[in-house]
Amino acid sequence: MRLASILRDGRPVPAVVIDEGVAVVEDFAPHLPADAMALLDEKVWSDVTALAERAPAELFIPVGDVVVTAPYRRPHKIWGIGLNYRDHAADLSETAPDQPASFIKGDHTIVGPDEPIVIPRQSERTTVEAELGLVMGRYCRNVSEEDALDYVWGVTTILDQTAEDILRQNPRFLTRAKNFPTFFCFGPELVPMSEVLDRFGALEGIEVTTVVGGDRRRTNTVANMTHRPASLISFHSQMMPLYPGDIISTGTPGAIVVADGDVAEAVIPGIGHLKTTVKAEAVAG
Repeated sequence: MRLASILRDGRPVPAVVIDEGVAVVEDFAPHLPADAMALLDEKVWSDVTALAERAPAELFIPVGDVVVTAPYRRPHKIWGIGLNYRDHAADLSETAPDQPASFIKGDHTIVGPDEPIVIPRQSERTTVEAELGLVMGRYCRNVSEEDALDYVWGVTTILDQTAEDILRQNPRFLTRAKNFPTFFCFGPELVPMSEVLDRFGALEGIEVTTVVGGDRRRTNTVANMTHRPASLISFHSQMMPLYPGDIISTGTPGAIVVADGDVAEAVIPGIGHLKTTVKAEAVAG
């Protein structure tokens, strides 16, 4: 059972997703918060799943009949990790750093599936980057690598964007290059860690692919990260607290330059398929 947000009467509402379809949480559990981030609490999610299992079949709508949006839009913070696959570092004539090359993105960058990625007028070389996202489930501070994954609610599929030409001007321009609106697309679902581990046994077997124009452009597995998920969580928790709903975008197997009209996808078998279009920002006349 997975967590998503769908549009109902123009507003996002949390929903559970199973093979039979999608059910809006407020339809079978009206006493629970109508906010996906609030459902990331372990006890609350346990209540959701128990009630969903007993919900009438007629509450479940075919996935194709709903509009899925970003799971939520106001996380406390989003951490991005640069150059975390050695192959990607080589693409940029860089070496993989011995500590995570991390940066923070604002929540204004968030869009959901099928919401266009906009190439800003300041950039002539914007890239899309498929990534595995870690969604934190509880407060996390100064944790060890051994305990780190216990704080993760689940994972999701991400398209992270970079104005690469701005970054190439000066590496200190990373924050600017990463923080244009629409530069963080995620969803369509959040997959609980219990389901991930049942399917894969460990995160290291997960495969991430960046697809543009229907072509599988770059693929790699989590096992080939320089800094694996547990290490990333522990490292960042030593720096500052991680809160429920915080996202760590773990790095891309390859950044692909996109243009107006392109279709970009992040494909993670067993986890999700995130797809959207690219458009150039209109230049004011």
